[in-house]
Amino acid sequence: MKVTESASHYDNLDQMEVFDLLQNINKEDQKVALAVEKVIPTIAALVEAIVPRMQQGGRLIYIGAGTSGRLGILDASECPPTYGVPFDWVLGIIAGGDTAIRKAVENAEDDYQQAWKDILAYGFNEQDTVIGIAASGTTPYVIGGVKIAKSKGLLTGSITCNPDSPLSLEVDHAIEAVVGPEFVTGSTRMKAGTAQKLVLNMISTSVMIKLGRVKGNKMVDMQLSNAKLVKRGTEMIMEATGLDEDSARKLLLSEGSVRNATEYYYRQKG
Repeated sequence: MKVTESASHYDNLDQMEVFDLLQNINKEDQKVALAVEKVIPTIAALVEAIVPRMQQGGRLIYIGAGTSGRLGILDASECPPTYGVPFDWVLGIIAGGDTAIRKAVENAEDDYQQAWKDILAYGFNEQDTVIGIAASGTTPYVIGGVKIAKSKGLLTGSITCNPDSPLSLEVDHAIEAVVGPEFVTGSTRMKAGTAQKLVLNMISTSVMIKLGRVKGNKMVDMQLSNAKLVKRGTEMIMEATGLDEDSARKLLLSEGSVRNATEYYYRQKG
């Protein structure tokens, strides 16, 4: 039996008091970070392989179904506003298309060929990296996508929560964060989903840092899409230059990013 489908360590959940339910869920959640810690060497190897490919024009593409697909879309969609990168640098593709983000699409995950077709809709680049996300590691949509991608010369990786899954066998870098049985048996949106989210955060954040989208510890290329981010950017410029708030804000808005504003300031100072 798959670890992700094995019986919960808890029973009679419907008879537990709310506090006990929450405490036990939290107790299980604490195991997730420890499971992810064990696979850091594999994550590191994947990131180190991704970066030079993206420096040569490659993209980072996540494919998945259900919760796994939605987590990939979430991670990908946060990269442009956070790091000021084009929307297609990091792509999240879900079985069943955008409709499946909100509503399950029947049998979409069972199509072995469809993931590659979905990737091709965005064009083909031999420097691309495809990461398949599947808690079970058995989803045909994901397995087919990475297998075809690898046959085309693309770098491939996977994020699963079962050891030695069929998906792991098809990729260059198999990340297996084995978090154990779910609190509700088989509900992989819980611990497995949390583990996948943590790993995706680690991959995209590390890649963006190594691609130069962070300076020090600051998001110097973030999009100024709301008042909160303009305020944050203004404070970053004040810290970097010593300018007062009004001057820093005007400089930020005229130059369009923290990076451009601080570089302009120091060019003017000579």
